Amino acid sequence: MSLSQRLLEEQKQAMKVQDKFRLNVIRCLRSELKYAEIAKKGPLDEKDEQAVLQREVKKRKEALADYERSNRLSLLQELQAEIEILSSYLPEQLGEVEIETLARETIDRVGAISPRDMGKVMKALMPAVKGKADGALVKRIVEKLLG
Repeated sequence: MSLSQRLLEEQKQAMKVQDKFRLNVIRCLRSELKYAEIAKKGPLDEKDEQAVLQREVKKRKEALADYERSNRLSLLQELQAEIEILSSYLPEQLGEVEIETLARETIDRVGAISPRDMGKVMKALMPAVKGKADGALVKRIVEKLLG
């Protein structure tokens, strides 16, 4: 079942149980998927859908810091709940240990020896972890291994 079909089914379910918060999050995500489809001028494949989903999660995670600084606890909790709902549609994320293992393999494969080789490592590693790991986490792990 594609993400769009799954979202439609879960939207219907949220309407039945009158879960307004979940319904709004799903509607927002479906809207963003539709905008992406219009921008692409064609249907989205699974990779495109995942990219939209990751972009939406990233937006909300970036907004978390702003809400924390402004001490808006109610909005902070609401945003965290949105992130949790949206993250449930993402594929299983890699843990730090798995990312570190992949990073070590990539470093050995490209022959990286210093932090100056960071670009080569990231270029080779990111396609393997795209959609399965946060880019900032991958970068931090690679920096640690090269530094």
